[in-house]
Amino acid sequence: MHNIVKSALVYFAIVFTLAFAMGIVRVLVLIPRIGALPAVLIELPLLLTVSWLVCRRVTKRWAVPARTGPRLKMGLLAFSILMITEAVMSVWLFGRPFGAFLADLLTLTGILGLTGQMFFGLIPWIQTGSKTAPPSA
Repeated sequence: MHNIVKSALVYFAIVFTLAFAMGIVRVLVLIPRIGALPAVLIELPLLLTVSWLVCRRVTKRWAVPARTGPRLKMGLLAFSILMITEAVMSVWLFGRPFGAFLADLLTLTGILGLTGQMFFGLIPWIQTGSKTAPPSA
């Protein structure tokens, strides 16, 4: 279980750091030039590709078993940390009401972003090839 927690934290930290940097570029450069939806459509596949590569390396480094249970736990923990961090940053760092954070998730760009975040959480499991644990003897 220790490896699952550590790998989820590292996976989250690396991807979140890169996503935060890309978000700055999206907000300051892309959105003013091309709009929010095209900017998200450009950013999303890049972030998912980074997530895929980072996850592969992290799961190998911390030897997270390529089985459904451990990989789903890792992804769910990383996703949970991501959503909590985003909500806290929205409220405390950017001074937005929590309701506004939730309302943003219901916009088209918010739904796309949330879908990408859910894929981020599922990538550890997807990389198992959907293998399940062997039956107990």
